[in-house]
Amino acid sequence: MPRIAAASVAEHRANQERVLLDVAHAFLEEAGDLPSMRAIAERAGLARSSVYHYFGSREELLNALVQDVFPKWTTRVTAAMAAEEEPSRRILAYAVANIELVHEGAHAVGSALATLTPSEALDEQATRMHRLIQEPLIETLEELNVQDPEGVSELINALVHASTKSLEAGYSLEEALTNLAAVIEPMADRMRRHATSETQLSPRRSSDDS
Repeated sequence: MPRIAAASVAEHRANQERVLLDVAHAFLEEAGDLPSMRAIAERAGLARSSVYHYFGSREELLNALVQDVFPKWTTRVTAAMAAEEEPSRRILAYAVANIELVHEGAHAVGSALATLTPSEALDEQATRMHRLIQEPLIETLEELNVQDPEGVSELINALVHASTKSLEAGYSLEEALTNLAAVIEPMADRMRRHATSETQLSPRRSSDDS
């Protein structure tokens, strides 16, 4: 049993889990993969056997990282979109927030997931988190009367992914965001104008039908 260095067993466990999660995330940012549990234990200042009191395997530790990182990612993206009153501006806010998070290293967990042997539990959780992140974008596209909001959201995410690749290739954050805006802003503006024209036509159609 590890020595307790907190006011209670529960607090001690939470503190140690936080340390291990931070260490694991640092490894992911540095190398894109989780090392052995021994390496994680050494950096955390714990005995290798102690790590298994908190996480039974590398997969379990990565699963905990998903639960730790992705809700924060969702909150950040949702808050950025909510700050924009105009629906079309929310599309760029969505893309920018995602790229900023990637630049800050939050995508390391997602990248690590892609390198693992498929696990039903991890795949299901990653899919659920991905849907949560996409939901406000899909809702915005619906508000703009986009015919296929889910399909268009996937295209926007493809642009975000391409911008992620440009960061990895050495582009600065400013360069990546400038290029992303050059594509998304005209598209979003066209959606705005289309939604406005649809709104203007609706009363006229109702009048013609009466």
